[in-house]
Amino acid sequence: DQILSEEPAGLSTPYYLIDERRLLRNLDILRRVREESGAKSVLALKCFSTWSVFDLMKQHMDGTTSSSLFEARLGHEKFGKETHAYSVAYADEDIDALRGFATKVIFNSVSQLDRYYDKVKHLPVGLRVNPGVSVSHFDLADPARRYSRLGVRDIRAVEAAVDRLSGFMFHCQCENDSLPDFGRVVDRIAATYGPLLKKVKWVSLGGGVAFTQPGYDLKGFIAKLKSFADAFGVQVYLEPGEAAITRTGYLVTRVLDIVENEARVAIVDAAVETHMLDLLIYKTDAKMDLPPGGAHAVQIAGKTCLAGDVFGTYRFHKPPAVGDRVAFADASGYTMVKTNWFNGVRTPSIVIRRLDGRWDVVRRFDYEDFRGHLS
Repeated sequence: DQILSEEPAGLSTPYYLIDERRLLRNLDILRRVREESGAKSVLALKCFSTWSVFDLMKQHMDGTTSSSLFEARLGHEKFGKETHAYSVAYADEDIDALRGFATKVIFNSVSQLDRYYDKVKHLPVGLRVNPGVSVSHFDLADPARRYSRLGVRDIRAVEAAVDRLSGFMFHCQCENDSLPDFGRVVDRIAATYGPLLKKVKWVSLGGGVAFTQPGYDLKGFIAKLKSFADAFGVQVYLEPGEAAITRTGYLVTRVLDIVENEARVAIVDAAVETHMLDLLIYKTDAKMDLPPGGAHAVQIAGKTCLAGDVFGTYRFHKPPAVGDRVAFADASGYTMVKTNWFNGVRTPSIVIRRLDGRWDVVRRFDYEDFRGHLS
């Protein structure tokens, strides 16, 4: 990839690289959606929390949404603007801290709403509702799966609570790259909860919608958002995570060894479980930007003792040798937020390629970080 050819001398691997120029392409789409549909976008910190690019992101987004006290505090301190606080379950100390800086507090259940309402009623209060439908391709991530604890399914309970609420959150669009599927879910929400939607001021349609992907019907998406908002007189929110940062980052590694065992295997100085954990969770391969037609099949594997520490098998025109760089593409989302210290493998540095072309090493990790993570 062209960006990697510009790597400055002396930059050691492994490192995560975020390209602000590519990030800006996504942010321009988010801004267009807001301008033409009225829908606001708040960054889903559970996907991406690398605050060294927040100065750019907050010029085009409306705030952050969180899944915990720490994420909410990070959004408040480093992003500013709107700070939506949500958690599957709050503790007393979470609420005591959040009530001082959150701009919205969203509850996952009516029981938590009952328990903490008096402490946060000076703020806009929301409730997560589970409409019983989603488009998730993985049961592990499906918020509408059987016995789901994510959001309130009982519409009677929602009706009983609505007078204390200013808005609803419907987070059920996971892995949705289809505008017809998005429309189907939104229509289901409108048909089921229409009278209740007219009683609140805002509705979050959650994240997981791939509307910044090339070829997505953005005009149709904008029209759907606007018609929904107009029908119920609500401020619509989106919670983009992947949509905000897709195709903006890499995990850059270096080949340490080549081994042969029926297949050619290149071992790099990073690892799947420690640096791209979702590959193991969802049994998928890392992406690589390679020209088609490569004649050499090479498996790229990590350096931990886990037998399945494998990024994938790829076809190269020239097989990588010891010392060569190997870069995994689309490596910003759900990577840095999930890093761990298994096997004591060094956590990748975080590098930002700024809009002006400058490479900015914003964080390096060393033994003291590993030691301090434990006790």
